[in-house]
Amino acid sequence: MLSSTGPAQWRPIDASSEEITNLLRAWSSGDEAALGRLAEHVYPELRLMARRYMMNERQGNTLQTTALVHEVYVRLVEVTKVEWHQRAQFFAMAAQMMRRILVDAARARSSRHGSKSEPR
Repeated sequence: MLSSTGPAQWRPIDASSEEITNLLRAWSSGDEAALGRLAEHVYPELRLMARRYMMNERQGNTLQTTALVHEVYVRLVEVTKVEWHQRAQFFAMAAQMMRRILVDAARARSSRHGSKSEPR
């Protein structure tokens, strides 16, 4: 759910930090249903984070905000050796993953462009 603090200033309404932390802990303990509930709570914040990172990307970037969020989600779901302690830890890891995905995408674009300009 989003709320407006002014024209063109949208921000997610924060779910309780305690609720997110409890869902993270339940998920870490093997509660698969907690993952679904967690996703509902964190998706708006992940979208906002991704949108902020995408604003700094060059024109011509083919990666969409939604695709970035989904890629991060897939990677987070695969993380099994983390004992989640709090909401901030989760979002810090998500932010780091977003940066890595964007750097990897930029490197891939750069290598594709570089190989086209080099004579064979």
